[in-house]
This record gives sequence, C-alpha cells and structure tokens, in this order.
Amino acid sequence: MLEVDSVSAGYGALTILRDVSLKVGDGEAVALVGANGAGKTTLVRTVCGLLRARGGHIVKNGTDITTTPAHDLARHGLAVVLENRRLFGELSVRENLVLAETVGRRARGGQMRFTWDEVTALFPVVKERLDSAVELLSGGQQQMVAIARALLLQPDLLIMDEPSTGLAPKVVKDILLVIKALRERGMGLLLIEQNVGIASEITDRGYVMALGSIVHEIGVGEWQSFLKDERLVKAYLG
Repeated sequence: MLEVDSVSAGYGALTILRDVSLKVGDGEAVALVGANGAGKTTLVRTVCGLLRARGGHIVKNGTDITTTPAHDLARHGLAVVLENRRLFGELSVRENLVLAETVGRRARGGQMRFTWDEVTALFPVVKERLDSAVELLSGGQQQMVAIARALLLQPDLLIMDEPSTGLAPKVVKDILLVIKALRERGMGLLLIEQNVGIASEITDRGYVMALGSIVHEIGVGEWQSFLKDERLVKAYLG
C-alpha cells in the first residue's frame, strides 16, 4: 500500500531525514514512534507532499508519488491528519466537511468508502456542532473534525500525526475507539505517536525513529517485549 524507500529530506542546509525506509501493507496499522525531534513530523510532511524529498522514493499502491503535491494525494487514496490540523477555522464544521466530501468524490471517481452519515455517526459531538465555526470548538472537537474531514476524502490509508497530543484522556479514548472501528473496516493506518502505549494498543507493528533515521523495527507480536525492554525504550524514547 505505502512504501517509503531510502527517503532523505530537510530544511535549507539542514538534513533531517537520512535514508528512511518503511512499509504499510493493505489494511495494516503501523506505528512510527520516537522522542521529540526524532524527525517523525518531517517524514509526514515529506510523504504528504508538503516537503520535497531530496532522495529516495515514496510509492502508493505501485505509483511513485514522491513529487505529487499535497492537494493531489486524495486521488491516490491517501489522507493525512496533521498535528496542527489545518482546518479552516472561520468556516463552519459543515463547510469544512463539505469541501472534503467534494474533493474526495472527484478524486475517487464517485467511489465512496465513507458516506456523510457514516462519518458523522463516528463523531456524535461533530454532528451536534455542524453549524458552529471550527475556531470556536475545543481542541478535542477540532481533532475529531480533522479526522472526519480526512475520511471524507475517501482514503484507503490514513496517516495521523500525534493524534493524542494535548487532548484530554476522555477525548483520546473516544478517538482510539474510532480508529479501532476504522481498522475493522480494513482502513490502512500509519500512526505517528510519541505515546508508545497508545501506539502499541492500536497498531500491528512499528518503527522507532531517532535522529532522522529508523533505528529499530517492532514486528507483529513484539510490542510487549519492546515495552518491557527498559534499556531500549529509554535509549530511543527518553
């Protein structure tokens, strides 16, 4: 589904990512964990076209999308929920979602994996606030709108960058329930998380990033052994 092959990227003269490689299979949930400054968000920005890769390739369903601009990723079945969400704050929740639904319908040739009713049913709070300006919502509510908007782009792979950061435990729990429901529907997931406990709960396997490189791979069924290795966790996650 998604293959990142020896990707390097950075800002100006500063190289952040160094030959990063990872894979997400069809319907698979994979985590990328690491401490602050490890390069996780830079990788997300590179995969979704907000930052140009300096080397390597990014392939989605057999198509090279390394140079594909961010606004065209929906056509390849890829949606991203960025850490800062990038919602249109002055618009209502409904307007934000309608824009995404329109883009998703066009990008996917009318093939709808998620209907409006299905998406809003996942987030009852969002459904209740459809006519509210996004900027008036709480951080947790805005995160739910961002995920709902991403789903209306009709992806088969969803990338989420630090979805739990700064949110109340109750909101995090609600979002995790939604992610689990999406997994049951066969949605592919690349979860970028600093909270390794959350990552281990909802993904099949993972990669550990440090200093812009993948330094450890956690295979299927290996999450618990990784978490029990205090030396390894301290070395890479702080």
